[in-house]
Amino acid sequence: MTVPTAEVPTGSLLEVWGDPIAHSLSPRIHAAAYAALGWDWSYGCRRVAAADFSRELGGLGAAFRGLSLTFPLKTEAFAAATHRDRTAELTGAVNTLVRVGGQWRGFNTDVGGIVGDVRAHGLDAIETGRIVGAGATATSALVALAQLGARTVEVVARRPDAAHALAELGERLSVAVSIAAPDTVAPASVPLTVSTLPGGAALPEDTSRRIASDGGLLYDVVYGHWPTPLAVAWQAAGAPAVNGLGMLVRQAVLQIRVFRTGDVDHPLPDEDAVVDIMARALVGD
Repeated sequence: MTVPTAEVPTGSLLEVWGDPIAHSLSPRIHAAAYAALGWDWSYGCRRVAAADFSRELGGLGAAFRGLSLTFPLKTEAFAAATHRDRTAELTGAVNTLVRVGGQWRGFNTDVGGIVGDVRAHGLDAIETGRIVGAGATATSALVALAQLGARTVEVVARRPDAAHALAELGERLSVAVSIAAPDTVAPASVPLTVSTLPGGAALPEDTSRRIASDGGLLYDVVYGHWPTPLAVAWQAAGAPAVNGLGMLVRQAVLQIRVFRTGDVDHPLPDEDAVVDIMARALVGD
């Protein structure tokens, strides 16, 4: 979605909203990027419950340029946006709001964050993939796998009935989605498995070992509880496993593109260097 040049974002205040929010790493990486780019922008955090979202959004002054949204506000942000990019429409979730011409435009940069980081780990294109989990993040994972070229995707879900919406989305994406309970997963050669299980959640150990033996890259969106039980199984099998910190950085880069111009496809100045600076900020370097 491209914003006409006559309609560009203004203001210098930005925040990340969620509940809980104190753990968020977003202020650290956004601040590092703004400093590197020489922008006098301020990025804070605010605890906002879903029930309070509309009131808080309506109370923002003209100095606010945009917002990052995390759990549990992505559905509320989707509803608040007067315009949404295609990725947001596909996922039903908005993690980025930017104010343009007095209206909020919504974007989903989680999908692009996954795609960009998977490619950074050497997988440019795939034909098949696997998703572990069937929650909200699995929706973004499925769109990401489709953008990477997957035409068949297996969803491993503890409650297979919860994955039916993913199968319906797969039809819209021309991706054949199959659903398997953990105890029915069959061995298969899969180049990429994306785990969307929340931190602390785990598959049965025998299931983890079985799918880890299939090899391929495990891309686990978790980064606060690392290594996850699934990552431990992957490492024990001698297969590569990475956490979601790279996704966090790359989706933030896309957010900053939006905050700058209202256009997610317009790169930042010297963007590769900015990505490196943001990644180093996560480790305190």
